[in-house]
Amino acid sequence: MVVAEVLTGIALVKQSVDFIKTHIGTVNDISSIASQIDDMFQGEQECQKLRAKGSGTKVTDGFSVNSVATEVINAKLAAESLREIATLVDLRFGHGTWKGIVDERARRLQEAKQAELEARKARHAAAVARAEELKQIALVFLIIVLMVSLFVGMMLYAANG
Repeated sequence: MVVAEVLTGIALVKQSVDFIKTHIGTVNDISSIASQIDDMFQGEQECQKLRAKGSGTKVTDGFSVNSVATEVINAKLAAESLREIATLVDLRFGHGTWKGIVDERARRLQEAKQAELEARKARHAAAVARAEELKQIALVFLIIVLMVSLFVGMMLYAANG
């Protein structure tokens, strides 16, 4: 990832946090700020991915103190922002609301991964079945060609013999 993506990740977190802080007292249900929570999770994930992957465009850039410090601090700021919003949401909507949101999100992500895995397995099984069908068709075609060849050969042998 490039530095612009780092800024995008942390900027997305900051923008979402600011919006949520400003509007948390006036929302009637969590759906009013759900898109901002999504943006905050996305920005936090970008920061974490960057930290795990390294951001330099050159190999040596990824090891510079500035690069490492930026990645670590941005990841910690994003995590801190998540904790802050968790507290605000729990205060506004009741204890455990944030945990419920995080747990439901994790469950849905797991279901999506499982569905993708099952779809991939189904595509593989279909490809294997098509390959088996093609083998059978080729075998039947080969047997037909062999039978026709034997028949033609016997006819020629009978005509010449």
